[in-house]
Amino acid sequence: MVLNTLRTLRNARHTAAPRAPRPADGEILLETVGLTKAYAGADGELPVLGGIDLTVRAGEVVALLGKSGSGKSTLLRCLAGLVPPSSGTVSYRGAPLTGANPGTAMVFQTFALLPWLTVLQNVELGLEARGVPADARATAARQAIDLIGLDGFESAYPKELSGGMRQRVGFARALVVEPDVLMMDEPFSALDVLTAENLRGELMELWESGQFPTRAIVLVTHNIEEAVLMADRIVVLGSRPYGTIRETFEVGLDRPRDRDAPAFAELIDRVYRTMTGRTKDTPRPVRAAEGSGRPDGVEPERRIPANTPLPAASVDGLSGLAEMVAHRGRGCDLADLADDLGLEIDDVLPLVDALELLGLAAVTGDDLVLTDRGAAFAGADVQRSKQIFAEAALEVPLVRLITTSLRQSPDGTLRAGFFRDVLAHHYTSEQVARQVETATDWGRYAELYAYDAEREEYRLDEGAAA
Repeated sequence: MVLNTLRTLRNARHTAAPRAPRPADGEILLETVGLTKAYAGADGELPVLGGIDLTVRAGEVVALLGKSGSGKSTLLRCLAGLVPPSSGTVSYRGAPLTGANPGTAMVFQTFALLPWLTVLQNVELGLEARGVPADARATAARQAIDLIGLDGFESAYPKELSGGMRQRVGFARALVVEPDVLMMDEPFSALDVLTAENLRGELMELWESGQFPTRAIVLVTHNIEEAVLMADRIVVLGSRPYGTIRETFEVGLDRPRDRDAPAFAELIDRVYRTMTGRTKDTPRPVRAAEGSGRPDGVEPERRIPANTPLPAASVDGLSGLAEMVAHRGRGCDLADLADDLGLEIDDVLPLVDALELLGLAAVTGDDLVLTDRGAAFAGADVQRSKQIFAEAALEVPLVRLITTSLRQSPDGTLRAGFFRDVLAHHYTSEQVARQVETATDWGRYAELYAYDAEREEYRLDEGAAA
Protein backbone atom coordinates (compact mmCIF):
# COMPACT_ATOMS: atom_id res chain seq x y z
CA MET A 1 0.00 0.00 0.00
CA VAL A 2 2.81 2.39 0.93
CA LEU A 3 4.66 1.61 -2.30
CA ASN A 4 1.53 2.21 -4.38
CA THR A 5 0.94 5.51 -2.59
CA LEU A 6 4.55 6.51 -3.20
CA ARG A 7 4.25 5.67 -6.88
CA THR A 8 1.13 7.82 -7.14
CA LEU A 9 2.91 10.72 -5.44
CA ARG A 10 5.94 10.31 -7.67
CA ASN A 11 3.95 10.34 -10.87
CA ALA A 12 1.68 13.18 -9.73
CA ARG A 13 4.48 15.74 -9.43
CA HIS A 14 3.88 18.92 -11.38
CA THR A 15 3.74 18.53 -15.16
CA ALA A 16 5.47 21.74 -16.11
CA ALA A 17 7.03 21.98 -19.55
CA PRO A 18 10.57 20.55 -19.82
CA ARG A 19 13.38 22.97 -19.13
CA ALA A 20 14.24 24.94 -22.23
CA PRO A 21 17.81 24.36 -23.43
CA ARG A 22 20.20 27.21 -22.69
CA PRO A 23 22.55 28.58 -25.34
CA ALA A 24 25.64 27.00 -23.73
CA ASP A 25 24.11 23.54 -23.26
CA GLY A 26 26.28 20.90 -24.87
CA GLU A 27 29.57 22.60 -23.97
CA ILE A 28 32.10 20.11 -22.58
CA LEU A 29 32.73 20.99 -18.94
CA LEU A 30 34.59 17.87 -17.76
CA GLU A 31 36.52 15.29 -19.75
CA THR A 32 38.70 12.31 -18.95
CA VAL A 33 40.97 10.65 -21.51
CA GLY A 34 42.60 7.29 -20.72
CA LEU A 35 42.07 7.84 -17.00
CA THR A 36 43.54 5.16 -14.76
CA LYS A 37 43.88 5.03 -11.00
CA ALA A 38 45.84 2.53 -8.92
CA TYR A 39 46.75 2.39 -5.25
CA ALA A 40 49.83 0.87 -3.69
CA GLY A 41 49.21 -2.49 -2.04
CA ALA A 42 51.20 -5.21 -0.35
CA ASP A 43 51.39 -7.16 -3.62
CA GLY A 44 52.14 -4.17 -5.82
CA GLU A 45 49.80 -1.68 -7.43
CA LEU A 46 46.09 -2.31 -7.14
CA PRO A 47 44.19 -0.99 -10.20
CA VAL A 48 40.86 0.69 -9.41
CA LEU A 49 40.08 2.45 -12.70
CA GLY A 50 41.33 1.49 -16.15
CA GLY A 51 41.13 3.56 -19.32
CA ILE A 52 38.13 5.77 -18.56
CA ASP A 53 37.05 8.09 -21.42
CA LEU A 54 34.17 10.30 -20.28
CA THR A 55 32.69 13.70 -21.04
CA VAL A 56 30.23 15.76 -19.01
CA ARG A 57 28.39 18.47 -20.93
CA ALA A 58 26.45 21.51 -19.77
CA GLY A 59 22.72 20.87 -19.50
CA GLU A 60 22.88 17.17 -18.59
CA VAL A 61 22.59 14.93 -15.54
CA VAL A 62 25.05 12.04 -15.71
CA ALA A 63 24.68 9.03 -13.41
CA LEU A 64 27.71 6.86 -12.62
CA LEU A 65 26.15 3.50 -11.81
CA GLY A 66 27.84 0.37 -10.54
CA LYS A 67 28.19 -2.11 -7.72
CA SER A 68 30.54 -1.68 -4.80
CA GLY A 69 34.14 -1.86 -5.98
CA SER A 70 33.45 -0.59 -9.51
CA GLY A 71 35.38 2.63 -8.84
CA LYS A 72 32.48 5.06 -9.30
CA SER A 73 33.29 7.11 -6.18
CA THR A 74 36.97 7.16 -7.13
CA LEU A 75 36.03 8.41 -10.61
CA LEU A 76 33.87 11.15 -9.06
CA ARG A 77 36.77 12.26 -6.87
CA CYS A 78 39.10 12.30 -9.87
CA LEU A 79 36.62 14.55 -11.70
CA ALA A 80 36.51 16.82 -8.65
CA GLY A 81 40.32 16.95 -8.54
CA LEU A 82 40.38 15.43 -5.05
CA VAL A 83 42.26 12.33 -6.22
CA PRO A 84 45.01 12.57 -8.86
CA PRO A 85 44.95 10.04 -11.72
CA SER A 86 47.74 7.50 -12.06
CA SER A 87 47.77 8.12 -15.81
CA GLY A 88 45.61 9.83 -18.39
CA THR A 89 44.10 13.29 -18.00
CA VAL A 90 41.15 14.97 -16.30
CA SER A 91 40.24 18.34 -17.82
CA TYR A 92 37.90 21.15 -16.80
CA ARG A 93 36.87 23.42 -19.67
CA GLY A 94 39.75 22.02 -21.71
CA ALA A 95 42.49 22.64 -19.12
CA PRO A 96 44.08 19.63 -17.35
CA LEU A 97 43.49 19.60 -13.60
CA THR A 98 46.49 19.98 -11.31
CA GLY A 99 44.55 20.11 -8.05
CA ALA A 100 41.01 20.61 -6.77
CA ASN A 101 38.56 21.38 -9.57
CA PRO A 102 37.41 25.02 -9.22
CA GLY A 103 34.23 24.34 -11.18
CA THR A 104 32.78 21.60 -8.99
CA ALA A 105 31.17 21.21 -5.56
CA MET A 106 30.45 17.97 -3.73
CA VAL A 107 27.46 16.59 -1.80
CA PHE A 108 28.36 13.59 0.34
CA GLN A 109 26.38 10.61 1.56
CA THR A 110 27.07 11.35 5.23
CA PHE A 111 26.16 15.08 5.17
CA ALA A 112 29.66 16.11 6.44
CA LEU A 113 28.38 19.07 8.46
CA LEU A 114 30.37 20.73 11.24
CA PRO A 115 28.24 20.20 14.37
CA TRP A 116 29.46 23.33 16.16
CA LEU A 117 28.34 25.62 13.33
CA THR A 118 24.79 26.75 12.56
CA VAL A 119 23.05 26.00 9.29
CA LEU A 120 23.96 29.44 7.97
CA GLN A 121 27.61 29.07 9.01
CA ASN A 122 27.86 25.60 7.45
CA VAL A 123 26.50 26.92 4.16
CA GLU A 124 28.92 29.85 4.23
CA LEU A 125 32.00 27.62 4.53
CA GLY A 126 32.78 27.37 0.82
CA LEU A 127 32.40 31.10 0.31
CA GLU A 128 34.55 31.82 3.35
CA ALA A 129 37.28 29.58 1.93
CA ARG A 130 37.15 31.66 -1.26
CA GLY A 131 37.62 34.90 0.68
CA VAL A 132 34.11 36.28 0.11
CA PRO A 133 33.35 39.15 2.56
CA ALA A 134 31.07 38.32 5.50
CA ASP A 135 28.05 40.36 4.37
CA ALA A 136 28.15 39.02 0.83
CA ARG A 137 28.52 35.41 1.86
CA ALA A 138 25.69 35.69 4.42
CA THR A 139 23.39 37.07 1.73
CA ALA A 140 24.35 34.33 -0.74
CA ALA A 141 24.01 31.63 1.92
CA ARG A 142 20.51 32.79 2.86
CA GLN A 143 19.48 32.70 -0.78
CA ALA A 144 20.78 29.13 -1.13
CA ILE A 145 19.04 28.10 2.09
CA ASP A 146 15.78 29.54 0.83
CA LEU A 147 16.20 27.84 -2.57
CA ILE A 148 16.65 24.41 -1.00
CA GLY A 149 13.67 24.82 1.36
CA LEU A 150 15.41 25.51 4.70
CA ASP A 151 14.28 29.10 5.24
CA GLY A 152 13.76 29.60 8.98
CA PHE A 153 16.47 27.14 10.04
CA GLU A 154 19.46 29.47 9.57
CA SER A 155 20.32 29.56 13.28
CA ALA A 156 19.71 25.86 13.96
CA TYR A 157 22.54 23.41 14.64
CA PRO A 158 22.87 20.07 12.79
CA LYS A 159 21.82 18.07 15.87
CA GLU A 160 18.44 19.83 15.74
CA LEU A 161 17.77 18.70 12.18
CA SER A 162 16.42 15.49 10.67
CA GLY A 163 18.50 13.53 8.20
CA GLY A 164 16.67 15.04 5.26
CA MET A 165 17.21 18.58 6.54
CA ARG A 166 20.90 17.90 7.14
CA GLN A 167 21.26 16.76 3.55
CA ARG A 168 19.47 19.91 2.41
CA VAL A 169 22.18 21.87 4.21
CA GLY A 170 24.72 19.85 2.25
CA PHE A 171 23.01 20.78 -1.00
CA ALA A 172 22.81 24.46 -0.04
CA ARG A 173 26.50 24.49 0.90
CA ALA A 174 27.42 23.03 -2.51
CA LEU A 175 25.09 25.23 -4.53
CA VAL A 176 25.99 28.52 -2.84
CA VAL A 177 29.32 28.62 -4.70
CA GLU A 178 27.40 28.21 -8.00
CA PRO A 179 29.59 25.44 -9.42
CA ASP A 180 29.49 24.52 -13.07
CA VAL A 181 29.08 20.86 -12.06
CA LEU A 182 27.38 19.56 -8.91
CA MET A 183 28.92 16.26 -7.76
CA MET A 184 26.71 13.95 -5.68
CA ASP A 185 28.08 10.77 -4.06
CA GLU A 186 25.06 8.61 -3.18
CA PRO A 187 23.38 11.62 -1.55
CA PHE A 188 20.08 9.85 -0.77
CA SER A 189 21.32 6.46 0.47
CA ALA A 190 21.51 7.50 4.14
CA LEU A 191 17.89 8.71 4.16
CA ASP A 192 14.66 6.80 4.70
CA VAL A 193 12.67 6.00 1.56
CA LEU A 194 10.06 8.77 1.97
CA THR A 195 12.61 11.50 2.73
CA ALA A 196 14.85 10.39 -0.11
CA GLU A 197 11.95 10.35 -2.55
CA ASN A 198 10.83 13.83 -1.55
CA LEU A 199 14.30 15.36 -1.72
CA ARG A 200 15.08 13.63 -5.01
CA GLY A 201 11.87 14.96 -6.53
CA GLU A 202 12.42 18.51 -5.29
CA LEU A 203 15.97 18.50 -6.63
CA MET A 204 14.81 17.49 -10.10
CA GLU A 205 12.01 20.08 -10.02
CA LEU A 206 14.61 22.76 -9.30
CA TRP A 207 16.80 21.44 -12.11
CA GLU A 208 13.90 21.55 -14.58
CA SER A 209 12.75 25.00 -13.39
CA GLY A 210 15.97 26.68 -14.47
CA GLN A 211 16.58 28.04 -10.95
CA PHE A 212 19.36 25.56 -10.31
CA PRO A 213 22.66 27.47 -9.99
CA THR A 214 24.73 24.78 -11.69
CA ARG A 215 25.12 23.73 -15.31
CA ALA A 216 25.49 19.96 -14.96
CA ILE A 217 25.10 17.22 -12.36
CA VAL A 218 27.16 14.06 -11.88
CA LEU A 219 25.47 11.52 -9.61
CA VAL A 220 27.09 8.40 -8.16
CA THR A 221 24.57 5.70 -7.27
CA HIS A 222 24.16 1.94 -7.03
CA ASN A 223 20.37 2.28 -7.41
CA ILE A 224 19.24 1.52 -10.97
CA GLU A 225 15.79 3.08 -10.60
CA GLU A 226 17.30 6.27 -9.15
CA ALA A 227 19.64 6.54 -12.13
CA VAL A 228 16.84 6.07 -14.66
CA LEU A 229 14.63 8.51 -12.75
CA MET A 230 17.17 11.34 -12.57
CA ALA A 231 19.75 11.04 -15.33
CA ASP A 232 19.90 12.05 -18.96
CA ARG A 233 22.81 9.67 -19.44
CA ILE A 234 23.74 6.58 -17.42
CA VAL A 235 27.33 5.36 -17.40
CA VAL A 236 27.55 1.78 -16.10
CA LEU A 237 30.89 0.82 -14.55
CA GLY A 238 32.11 -2.74 -14.28
CA SER A 239 34.59 -3.90 -11.65
CA ARG A 240 36.43 -6.93 -13.00
CA PRO A 241 39.37 -6.76 -12.88
CA TYR A 242 39.12 -2.98 -12.38
CA GLY A 243 36.67 -0.18 -13.05
CA THR A 244 35.88 0.34 -16.72
CA ILE A 245 32.90 1.77 -18.58
CA ARG A 246 30.77 -1.22 -19.46
CA GLU A 247 28.08 0.68 -21.36
CA THR A 248 26.46 4.11 -21.65
CA PHE A 249 22.70 4.65 -21.94
CA GLU A 250 20.97 7.76 -23.26
CA VAL A 251 17.79 7.87 -21.20
CA GLY A 252 15.62 9.92 -23.56
CA LEU A 253 12.52 9.99 -21.30
CA ASP A 254 10.59 13.17 -20.61
CA ARG A 255 10.40 14.54 -17.08
CA PRO A 256 8.65 14.05 -14.76
CA ARG A 257 9.21 10.33 -15.41
CA ASP A 258 6.44 7.80 -15.09
CA ARG A 259 7.71 4.70 -13.30
CA ASP A 260 4.72 2.71 -14.57
CA ALA A 261 5.53 3.45 -18.22
CA PRO A 262 6.74 0.44 -20.28
CA ALA A 263 9.74 2.44 -21.55
CA PHE A 264 10.83 3.16 -17.96
CA ALA A 265 10.62 -0.52 -16.97
CA GLU A 266 12.35 -1.62 -20.18
CA LEU A 267 15.29 0.71 -19.57
CA ILE A 268 15.65 -0.50 -15.99
CA ASP A 269 15.78 -4.06 -17.30
CA ARG A 270 18.42 -3.19 -19.91
CA VAL A 271 20.58 -1.35 -17.37
CA TYR A 272 20.23 -4.21 -14.89
CA ARG A 273 21.43 -6.73 -17.43
CA THR A 274 24.44 -4.58 -18.22
CA MET A 275 25.20 -3.75 -14.59
CA THR A 276 25.27 -7.41 -13.61
CA GLY A 277 27.17 -8.30 -16.77
CA ARG A 278 24.74 -11.08 -17.54
CA THR A 279 22.68 -10.76 -20.68
CA LYS A 280 20.76 -13.71 -22.01
CA ASP A 281 23.07 -14.02 -25.00
CA THR A 282 26.22 -13.91 -22.86
CA PRO A 283 27.94 -17.32 -22.58
CA ARG A 284 27.59 -18.78 -19.14
CA PRO A 285 30.71 -18.30 -17.03
CA VAL A 286 32.54 -21.32 -15.69
CA ARG A 287 31.07 -21.22 -12.21
CA ALA A 288 27.66 -22.84 -12.32
CA ALA A 289 25.52 -24.70 -9.85
CA GLU A 290 27.52 -27.94 -10.09
CA GLY A 291 29.91 -26.91 -7.29
CA SER A 292 30.90 -24.01 -5.10
CA GLY A 293 32.59 -22.15 -7.98
CA ARG A 294 34.03 -18.68 -7.98
CA PRO A 295 31.31 -16.45 -9.34
CA ASP A 296 32.90 -13.10 -9.97
CA GLY A 297 35.82 -13.70 -12.29
CA VAL A 298 38.63 -13.10 -9.78
CA GLU A 299 40.79 -16.14 -9.14
CA PRO A 300 40.98 -17.18 -5.46
CA GLU A 301 44.74 -16.70 -5.23
CA ARG A 302 44.39 -13.12 -6.48
CA ARG A 303 41.63 -12.20 -4.03
CA ILE A 304 42.62 -9.61 -1.48
CA PRO A 305 40.43 -7.25 0.60
CA ALA A 306 41.32 -4.37 -1.70
CA ASN A 307 39.77 -5.97 -4.81
CA THR A 308 36.96 -7.93 -3.16
CA PRO A 309 34.62 -5.59 -1.28
CA LEU A 310 32.01 -7.15 0.97
CA PRO A 311 28.38 -6.32 0.18
CA ALA A 312 26.16 -5.04 2.97
CA ALA A 313 24.40 -8.35 3.65
CA SER A 314 23.67 -9.97 6.99
CA VAL A 315 23.81 -13.72 7.51
CA ASP A 316 20.09 -13.74 8.31
CA GLY A 317 19.35 -11.95 5.04
CA LEU A 318 21.43 -14.17 2.77
CA SER A 319 20.28 -17.31 4.63
CA GLY A 320 16.68 -16.29 4.11
CA LEU A 321 17.27 -15.64 0.40
CA ALA A 322 19.03 -19.01 -0.01
CA GLU A 323 16.10 -20.81 1.62
CA MET A 324 13.59 -19.02 -0.63
CA VAL A 325 15.54 -20.02 -3.74
CA ALA A 326 15.83 -23.59 -2.46
CA HIS A 327 12.04 -23.75 -2.08
CA ARG A 328 11.74 -22.71 -5.74
CA GLY A 329 13.71 -25.72 -6.96
CA ARG A 330 17.22 -24.25 -6.41
CA GLY A 331 16.67 -21.51 -8.98
CA CYS A 332 14.32 -18.63 -9.79
CA ASP A 333 14.01 -15.41 -11.78
CA LEU A 334 15.49 -12.53 -9.79
CA ALA A 335 12.94 -9.94 -10.84
CA ASP A 336 10.05 -12.28 -10.01
CA LEU A 337 11.59 -13.04 -6.62
CA ALA A 338 11.91 -9.33 -5.84
CA ASP A 339 8.28 -8.76 -6.86
CA ASP A 340 7.11 -11.65 -4.67
CA LEU A 341 8.93 -10.11 -1.71
CA GLY A 342 7.58 -6.62 -2.42
CA LEU A 343 11.13 -5.29 -2.89
CA GLU A 344 12.97 -3.36 -5.58
CA ILE A 345 15.59 -5.37 -7.45
CA ASP A 346 18.25 -3.04 -5.99
CA ASP A 347 17.29 -4.19 -2.49
CA VAL A 348 18.02 -7.80 -3.43
CA LEU A 349 21.32 -7.24 -5.26
CA PRO A 350 23.57 -7.00 -2.14
CA LEU A 351 22.24 -10.36 -0.94
CA VAL A 352 22.77 -11.86 -4.40
CA ASP A 353 26.33 -10.50 -4.44
CA ALA A 354 26.94 -12.04 -1.02
CA LEU A 355 25.70 -15.47 -2.09
CA GLU A 356 27.91 -15.31 -5.19
CA LEU A 357 30.95 -14.13 -3.24
CA LEU A 358 30.54 -17.05 -0.83
CA GLY A 359 30.12 -19.51 -3.68
CA LEU A 360 26.59 -20.35 -2.51
CA ALA A 361 24.84 -19.23 -5.70
CA ALA A 362 25.44 -18.05 -9.25
CA VAL A 363 23.45 -15.83 -11.60
CA THR A 364 22.74 -17.26 -15.03
CA GLY A 365 20.82 -15.00 -17.38
CA ASP A 366 18.01 -13.61 -15.22
CA ASP A 367 18.03 -16.53 -12.77
CA LEU A 368 19.65 -16.96 -9.37
CA VAL A 369 20.73 -20.60 -9.00
CA LEU A 370 22.07 -22.22 -5.84
CA THR A 371 25.35 -24.12 -6.11
CA ASP A 372 25.68 -27.54 -4.47
CA ARG A 373 27.23 -25.81 -1.48
CA GLY A 374 24.39 -23.29 -1.41
CA ALA A 375 21.70 -25.98 -1.55
CA ALA A 376 23.40 -27.83 1.31
CA PHE A 377 23.61 -24.58 3.29
CA ALA A 378 19.92 -23.80 2.74
CA GLY A 379 18.79 -27.28 3.79
CA ALA A 380 21.11 -27.90 6.74
CA ASP A 381 20.39 -27.65 10.44
CA VAL A 382 21.92 -24.77 12.41
CA GLN A 383 25.22 -26.45 13.30
CA ARG A 384 25.84 -27.89 9.84
CA SER A 385 24.92 -24.56 8.20
CA LYS A 386 27.51 -22.86 10.41
CA GLN A 387 30.16 -25.33 9.23
CA ILE A 388 29.28 -24.82 5.57
CA PHE A 389 29.22 -21.06 6.03
CA ALA A 390 32.61 -21.09 7.82
CA GLU A 391 34.19 -22.95 4.89
CA ALA A 392 32.71 -20.43 2.46
CA ALA A 393 33.55 -17.37 4.58
CA LEU A 394 37.21 -18.35 4.85
CA GLU A 395 37.44 -17.91 1.06
CA VAL A 396 36.37 -14.25 1.48
CA PRO A 397 39.54 -12.14 1.78
CA LEU A 398 38.55 -9.82 4.65
CA VAL A 399 37.17 -12.66 6.77
CA ARG A 400 40.26 -14.73 5.99
CA LEU A 401 42.52 -11.77 6.86
CA ILE A 402 40.88 -11.30 10.25
CA THR A 403 40.98 -15.02 11.03
CA THR A 404 44.59 -15.52 9.89
CA SER A 405 45.80 -12.39 11.71
CA LEU A 406 44.17 -13.57 14.94
CA ARG A 407 45.79 -16.98 14.58
CA GLN A 408 49.18 -15.29 14.32
CA SER A 409 48.54 -12.92 17.22
CA PRO A 410 50.29 -14.08 20.45
CA ASP A 411 47.16 -13.68 22.55
CA GLY A 412 44.61 -14.31 19.80
CA THR A 413 43.24 -10.74 19.90
CA LEU A 414 43.50 -7.70 17.64
CA ARG A 415 41.88 -4.26 17.62
CA ALA A 416 39.36 -3.53 14.86
CA GLY A 417 41.31 -0.37 14.02
CA PHE A 418 44.06 -2.50 12.48
CA PHE A 419 41.69 -3.87 9.83
CA ARG A 420 40.07 -0.49 9.27
CA ASP A 421 43.51 0.96 8.54
CA VAL A 422 44.20 -1.80 6.01
CA LEU A 423 40.96 -1.05 4.18
CA ALA A 424 41.28 2.74 4.45
CA HIS A 425 43.95 2.77 1.72
CA HIS A 426 41.40 1.53 -0.80
CA TYR A 427 37.91 2.55 0.35
CA THR A 428 36.04 5.54 1.76
CA SER A 429 35.35 5.67 5.50
CA GLU A 430 31.70 4.73 4.89
CA GLN A 431 32.70 1.72 2.79
CA VAL A 432 35.23 0.64 5.43
CA ALA A 433 32.60 0.81 8.17
CA ARG A 434 30.11 -1.25 6.16
CA GLN A 435 32.65 -3.92 5.25
CA VAL A 436 33.95 -4.29 8.80
CA GLU A 437 30.37 -4.63 10.04
CA THR A 438 29.65 -7.33 7.45
CA ALA A 439 32.89 -9.21 8.18
CA THR A 440 32.13 -9.10 11.90
CA ASP A 441 28.64 -10.51 11.34
CA TRP A 442 29.88 -13.29 9.05
CA GLY A 443 32.81 -14.28 11.26
CA ARG A 444 30.69 -14.39 14.40
CA TYR A 445 28.07 -16.60 12.78
CA ALA A 446 30.76 -18.92 11.40
CA GLU A 447 32.31 -19.07 14.90
CA LEU A 448 35.65 -18.00 13.49
CA TYR A 449 36.07 -15.09 15.90
CA ALA A 450 34.23 -13.07 18.52
CA TYR A 451 33.99 -9.29 18.72
CA ASP A 452 33.91 -7.05 21.80
CA ALA A 453 32.11 -3.86 20.70
CA GLU A 454 33.06 -1.94 23.84
CA ARG A 455 36.77 -2.63 23.40
CA GLU A 456 36.50 -2.73 19.58
CA GLU A 457 38.51 -5.93 19.66
CA TYR A 458 38.39 -9.27 17.85
CA ARG A 459 39.16 -12.52 19.65
CA LEU A 460 39.91 -15.85 17.95
CA ASP A 461 37.25 -18.48 18.48
CA GLU A 462 38.54 -21.72 19.99
CA GLY A 463 37.29 -23.77 17.05
CA ALA A 464 39.03 -21.47 14.56
CA ALA A 465 42.26 -21.70 16.56
CA ALA A 466 42.16 -25.48 16.17
